[in-house]
Amino acid sequence: MKTVMSIALALALAACASGPEYAQPATPSAAAGPFVAAKSPAVQALAPVPDDWWRLYKDPVLDGLIADALAHNTDIRAAVARLARARASLKEVKVDRLPQGGASASATRGRENGDSDASTSFDAGLEVAYEVDLFGRVKRGVEAARGDVGAAEADADAVRIAIVADTARAYADASSAAERLAVAEHIVALLDESLGITEKQVEIGQTTRLDTARIAALRNQRQAEIPALAAERDSALFRLATLTGRAPSELPSTAGARTSSLKLDQPIPVGDGAQLLARRPDVRAAERRLAASTARIGVATAELYPQITLGASVGSSAGSLGNLLSNPVGFLLGPLISWSFSDHARARARVQGAEASTQEALALFDGTILRSLEETETALSAYANMLRRREALQAARNEAEVAAKIVRAQQREGVVDSLALLDAERTFAESEADLADVNGEVADAQINLFRALGGGWSA
Repeated sequence: MKTVMSIALALALAACASGPEYAQPATPSAAAGPFVAAKSPAVQALAPVPDDWWRLYKDPVLDGLIADALAHNTDIRAAVARLARARASLKEVKVDRLPQGGASASATRGRENGDSDASTSFDAGLEVAYEVDLFGRVKRGVEAARGDVGAAEADADAVRIAIVADTARAYADASSAAERLAVAEHIVALLDESLGITEKQVEIGQTTRLDTARIAALRNQRQAEIPALAAERDSALFRLATLTGRAPSELPSTAGARTSSLKLDQPIPVGDGAQLLARRPDVRAAERRLAASTARIGVATAELYPQITLGASVGSSAGSLGNLLSNPVGFLLGPLISWSFSDHARARARVQGAEASTQEALALFDGTILRSLEETETALSAYANMLRRREALQAARNEAEVAAKIVRAQQREGVVDSLALLDAERTFAESEADLADVNGEVADAQINLFRALGGGWSA
């Protein structure tokens, strides 16, 4: 008979397991291979991305600023608080796996009909209850809470990666603005020199005031760009202060000391698609939310079955406190089965809703994978093409510099007129400014690539 009961119980447990068992989706083979756009010599296709990628710039000031941001940024602090809240919820759900107990005590005074004197009675008791998780409601609830914690952990990592990238970008923007500011000031100085030469030629009758007016106009145009560049640099520094958890007045002067754009002297390691999907926190967060949604199907399914609780209680009653412990103690022991048949329609609707939520989570997971690949391929292509653009602008700037030097020398000898000088100076000024601009754009493209690759934080 015992064997028959054991077999029947095992079959019941197997038949009533609540909800599907979760299995992590496999990485599609098309998403796991090398990146399509990783063909530039500026990237290493198979080298893993370092967590502290910003150290590739070999700038101690940047290293210190990012350390400050990781320690003090307000968005990171908020993400850590959300993670702590998720962990607290998990602890709360885990309590359901433990016996629940309580104590009670009361004192009453009253008089029955016909009695002339009032009497007092004292009662005290202990109660213990334990839910037999026969259909996995508690188990699935814990699994769902663990999925929420995993998603919150990944979300916190995503915030850290974003803050690291934003901090590096703010520092790069300030450095780029400083470089462009220095270029603008250098161009103004060259134009001042040309203007001085032209004014001397006016004095000796070699040219007219029209020539000096043209050069002065170009000089003033370039001078007018300097305040805007200074404001841009200040804006980047103020943003950098906020990212590192400081007021603008508290930002150290070293943060704005760099006067050249960030540059890398080695190819960027990018890895492959499989490494990307394992590293990106948004992919991990989407997978953990899928796991949590799958577990909640089990929580909803368990509501279709009886809830069984084992309970025990002991207690004593007496007419005085002194006799409370000496009187006989009574006890109760037994299971409690609760099962609401009339609520099955509502419970089945909740199961259907949980299944739909899981399908949504699966779609979001698949979409996150596709978007992560898109962002990375786009960043790789943008970086490679930006490098080609900088190479062309560097060559143009070098040629313009040679031409400007030749025309300046010819002007001193009176061989060329001021229009030729003006054209050469304008061409050199534009090429110099374009090169400074693209240096900043290359640094920005590098940071975008590192952010897309999911580098910047390792839990």
